[in-house]
Amino acid sequence: MYAYTDFDRQFIRQRAAQFRDQLERRLNGRLSEEAFRPLRLQNGWYVQRYAPMLRVAVPYGELSARQIRVLARIAREYDRPDAELLTRAQTTQDGIDQRAGSAPGPRLTYGYAHFTTRQNVQYNWIPLDKAADVMDLLASVDMHGIQTSGNCIRNITTDERAGVAIDEVADPRPFAEILRQWSTLHPEFAHLPRKFKVAIHGAREDRAATRWHDVGLELVRQNSATESVAENVHSASGKDLYNTKNLGFKVWVGGGMGRTPVVASLIREFVQWDQIVNYLEAVVRVYNRWGRRDNKYKARIKILVKAEGQRFTDEVEAEYQDILQKDGAPHTIQPAELQRVAASFVAPALTCDRKSADAKINHILKAAAEDDVEFGRWLQQNVTGHQNPDLRVVTLSFKRLGQAPGDATATQLDAVAELAERYSAGEVRVTHDQNLVLPWVSCDQLPELWRDARRLGLAKPNIRLLTDMIACPGGDFCDLANARAIPVAASISERYTDLDELHDLGEIDLHISGCINSCGHHHSGHIGILGVDKDGQEWYQVTLGGSDGSRLSGQPVAGKVVGPSFAAEEVTDVVEAVLDVYRLNRTERETFIDTLRRVGHDPFKAAANGARHKTNAATRTAEATEA
Repeated sequence: MYAYTDFDRQFIRQRAAQFRDQLERRLNGRLSEEAFRPLRLQNGWYVQRYAPMLRVAVPYGELSARQIRVLARIAREYDRPDAELLTRAQTTQDGIDQRAGSAPGPRLTYGYAHFTTRQNVQYNWIPLDKAADVMDLLASVDMHGIQTSGNCIRNITTDERAGVAIDEVADPRPFAEILRQWSTLHPEFAHLPRKFKVAIHGAREDRAATRWHDVGLELVRQNSATESVAENVHSASGKDLYNTKNLGFKVWVGGGMGRTPVVASLIREFVQWDQIVNYLEAVVRVYNRWGRRDNKYKARIKILVKAEGQRFTDEVEAEYQDILQKDGAPHTIQPAELQRVAASFVAPALTCDRKSADAKINHILKAAAEDDVEFGRWLQQNVTGHQNPDLRVVTLSFKRLGQAPGDATATQLDAVAELAERYSAGEVRVTHDQNLVLPWVSCDQLPELWRDARRLGLAKPNIRLLTDMIACPGGDFCDLANARAIPVAASISERYTDLDELHDLGEIDLHISGCINSCGHHHSGHIGILGVDKDGQEWYQVTLGGSDGSRLSGQPVAGKVVGPSFAAEEVTDVVEAVLDVYRLNRTERETFIDTLRRVGHDPFKAAANGARHKTNAATRTAEATEA
C-alpha cells in the first residue's frame, strides 16, 4: 500500500484542524449555514434525509487493518442517532409502507459503515457536533473526506485485483496515486461545472467499469516501433521495479449514468505513461472552459462530448500540445517519481511451503467435491487466481440476509481487520460491487480462512450471482432518492435463499438505484431497478440487458426499459418472471445475459409486464399501451 509521507500526514491533520475551527464557528453562530455548506462538503459532509452523512475517501479502494479498526470505532462510537431522531425517522419510513399498503420494510439501522460503488465508505448517523472528532480519528490513520463531494475531481478508482490479477498488463495503482496527488486541491479544478470521476484499470478485463466514468483509463502496451518510450523504472539496486516498456494509456472520455446514460468515447488510442497527467490536464481544462454551468442536468462532461464530438477531441489535442510546447510539460511523470510511488506497492514478503500447499490444495479440492459442497462453491465463486501461484485473491461477501448490500457493522469491521492481519498481509480492498477482497491469501490457509469467514457470516458463496447485488442506500437515508432501494434488495434476497437455485441461475448482475442519479449503477445491470416517485408513492422502473464492460457482460451498454414502472410489491415477482423466461430458453451453460441477447427482449418484457398484480395492472392499462 502507498505509504504517506510526513507532508501527507501534516496536510491531512491541518485540514482536520481547519474543519474543527469551521465547525465550532458554525455551531456557535459565527458562521452561517450558507457559508458553512461548501466547507463541510469539501470535507465529505452532506446533510441527508434524517442526519448528516459522511463520505470517507478510500483511494483506489485500498485499506489497512489499522484503518479498518478506526472505521469500526467510528461506526461503534459515533454512528448513533439519539432515540428521538431514530423514532421520528422510523415513523416516517413506516408511513411510506402504510400509504402503499405494503408489508413493512427492514428497520432503520445504525452503528455501521457502508461501502459504495466508488470504493468509498459512508456513515449515515454521525451527529454534526461530533464531526470534528471523527475527522481527527480519520487523520490519525491517514484518512479524510477531502473531495468526496463537490464539483471537483473525486476519488480515483480501480480494479480491486490491481497488482495481483493474472490478466494484468500493468499495475494501475502507482498511476492512481500519482493522479490522486495531482488532482487533490488542484487550484484550477476546484469548481468544475459538475463532479468529475476517474477510473483506471490495467488488466485485459475491465473490472472497474471504466467506460461508465467521466474519464476511463486503460493501461496498454504498444509496439516500440510506433512510439518512443522511456526506459524502465529501476530500483536503487538496478532491478526493474516497474516495467514501462511500450507502456501507455487508452483514454476514454464522457461516460456517465444519471438521467442520460452515456458510454465513454475513445478520444486517444495511446498516451505515453509519463504524459498521462499532462493529457488529463488538457481534458479537464477543456471541460472547465466549455462545460455548461446554466443547467446542472446538462453539466457533466458526457453532455459536452456528445454535443461536440470530434470538435471536443480536437480541442483537447490542441490544449495538450500547448501544455507540452508552451507550458513545458509541467506534469510529466519523472522516472524517479514513479519509482518512489511504485516502491509502496511492492508485494509483501509472504512465505508458503509450495510442496505442502500443492498437496493441501489438491486435498481440499477433492474433499470439497466429495464431502463439502459449500466449501467447493466458495472456492469456485469467492476465490480467484493470483500472479503468485502460491497465493489467491479471496472475496468476502457483504451481501447477506438482514443487512443492506455493502453494510458492515463495527463488530464485522473489527473481524475483517483481524482476518486481514492473519491472512492478507494486513490489507483489504473495497470492490465497486460493494464487497471486500483479501488480496494476499496463501493457498495453504484457504481452509482456515473459510472457516473463520463462515463463522462471521462473510463466506456466502454468492459472488457474481443474483444476490450479490449492487444497491445504494436509497430513500432510507438519501435526501435525493425517489424511492427506497434497501427493501427491494431485501425482498429479492429473501426470495432467493436457496444456493442450489442461485448457482443454477448462474452469474447475473442485479443493480438497484433509489433515484436517477444512479449510485446503484442500475443502467449497467443485466437487470436494473430504478426507484421513481409517482404521486408520493414508490414505483420502480425495470431495465434489462445493461453491461459494465466486464468479460461476463461484454461491451458496456445501458439496459432497456421493459415498460411502465411497477409498484414496490410487484418488483420481486417481476424479477422472478424474467428469470423464469431465462430458465425456459437457455441452452446448456448459457448465462442470463447471453440468453437475453440471443432470444431478444420481447419475451422477457412480456413476462415482466405479465407479473403486474391485477389491482395495479387495471390502473396502468393506458400507460402500458403507450410503452
